[in-house]
Amino acid sequence: MDGTGITNALFVVALVFIVTVAAAAKVARSRTDLPPKTAAPPPPPEAKGAPLVGVFPAVLSRGLQAVIREQHRELGSVFTLRSLGLAVTFLVGPESSGHFFHAPESEIAIDDVYKVTVPIFGRGVGYDVDLDTRNEQHRFFAKTLRPAKLRRHVHPMVHEVEDFFGKWGNSGVVDLKEEVDHLLMLIASRCLLGKEVRENMFDEVSSLLHELIGGLHLVSMFFPYLPTPAHRRRDRARARLEEIFSEIAGARRGSGRVEDDMLQELMDSRYGDGRATTGAEVTGMLVALLFAGQHTSSTVTVWTALRLLTHPTHLHTAMAEQEEWLVGKEEQIDYDVLQQMGFLHRCIKEAMRLHPVTQMILRRARRGFAVRAKEGGEYSVPAGRLLASPLVVNNLLPYVYKDPHVFDPDRFAAGRAEDKGGAGAGDLAYVAFGAGKHACMGEGYAYQQIKVILSHLLRKFELKLESPFPEPENMLSMRPRGEVMVSYRRSE
Repeated sequence: MDGTGITNALFVVALVFIVTVAAAAKVARSRTDLPPKTAAPPPPPEAKGAPLVGVFPAVLSRGLQAVIREQHRELGSVFTLRSLGLAVTFLVGPESSGHFFHAPESEIAIDDVYKVTVPIFGRGVGYDVDLDTRNEQHRFFAKTLRPAKLRRHVHPMVHEVEDFFGKWGNSGVVDLKEEVDHLLMLIASRCLLGKEVRENMFDEVSSLLHELIGGLHLVSMFFPYLPTPAHRRRDRARARLEEIFSEIAGARRGSGRVEDDMLQELMDSRYGDGRATTGAEVTGMLVALLFAGQHTSSTVTVWTALRLLTHPTHLHTAMAEQEEWLVGKEEQIDYDVLQQMGFLHRCIKEAMRLHPVTQMILRRARRGFAVRAKEGGEYSVPAGRLLASPLVVNNLLPYVYKDPHVFDPDRFAAGRAEDKGGAGAGDLAYVAFGAGKHACMGEGYAYQQIKVILSHLLRKFELKLESPFPEPENMLSMRPRGEVMVSYRRSE
C-alpha cells in the first residue's frame, strides 16, 4: 500500500478513536441507568486479528472495504472488528439495520460521531446544539427543500448550466471532475448563497470555503482546536464567511429587499419561541449544506456520467428519453419535465448504489440492544459501541440485487423495484441517502441539479471517456481517483 493509503487508514482509525473517547465518560454514566438483564444473547462474533492491533494490519495491506467484505462472508451480517483496543460492530443488510436507522436519538446517537464538524460549521448549529435545537434547524432545512421551493430553483440552475457549458468550445478535452466541481459551486452561489455572492464575491467565497473544508486533517480528529496553520486558516475563513453573510443579511433587511434563495429562507426562519436566526447560525447552516451537498452531488454526477459513457446501450436510452421530453419542444426544462426523466433518475440512483459517496454510515449505541442477524442468530450489542452500516457491502448483496456488480438502472423500474423491500428488505434495501429520522433532506435538491447538468450534456454534446475508468480515491472519499478526462464535441 502506498503512503496515501496508509494515511487514510490512519485517518479512519483516528475517527473511530476520537468518537469512542469522546463518548466514553457519557456511556459509563448511562450504563448504571440500565435495568439488569438476564440471559442476554452473546456478543457479536469478532474477526480474528493480531494481539492489540487487531485487524489494523489487514486494513493496511488489503484495504478497509476488502476486510469488511471478507468478515461479512466469514462471520455473517452482524460482527465486530477490533483494532488498537477499539471495537466497531457492523450491521450488514436490511434485516439487521432496523434499530440502527429507526431507533430514537436516546438509543442510537449521531451527534458524537460528527462533533468534528463543529469548528467547520461553527458554534450554535448542527452537532454543537442540543437535540431539540437541532431538530428545529432541520425543520428550517426541510421547509426550504419542499417541492414547492425546489421548483423555483430549476430556472437559475438551468441558467448556470447553459452559461457554463456555453463557454466550452466546439470540441476539446476536459477534466470532467474539475468542471463539475466548479459548475456546482456556481449553482450553489446562485441558489443557496445569494446573488450578491454569485455576482460580486464568488471567487472570495469559493476560496474561503476551500480553506474551511481544507481544515479537516488527521490531527483534527484528535485535536480539532489545536492552533495549527490549517486550523488557523479554517477559523479565519469561518469568521470571514460570517462577516460576509451578516453584511448581506443586514443590507437586505435595511433595504427591504427579499430574494428567492436559501440564504433568505434561513434569514427569515424563526424558532418555536419566536427567536430569529443569528448571522452565525445562518452561516453555519449554509456551510453545512455546502459541506454535505457539494461533495455528494459532484461525486454522483461524475460517476453517473462515467457509467453512461462506458455502457452504450444505457447511454442511448438516456439520450432517447431526452429527445422524448425536450428535443423539438423548445427544450424548456422545468420541475415537471425533470420529474418525467425516469430513466435518468434510475441511472443516477444506480450509480450511487455502485459508488456510494461514503463507505459506511456511523452511529453510537447510547443503550445496549439486541440484534438479530439474517442468518438467524441474536446478539447483544453493548452501550457505547460504535456502529457501522457499510454501504459498500449493503449495496452489493446478491439476495437483494440481482447481478449486483452490473450497472443496471432498470433494477429500480416498476415491476422489478429491487429497492422496495424484496427478500424481506423492508424500507432499508437502499440507503444511499440514509433512512429514518436522519435521512438526507436534500435528496430532491441533489437529484434536481444532477439531472439539469446531465440532461444538458446528453442533449448538447457527444462525449467520450479518454482516461481509464477510475477507482475510488481512498477509504474516506469515494470520489473518482485522479483526472477524469473526457473529450467532447458539440452535437448541434
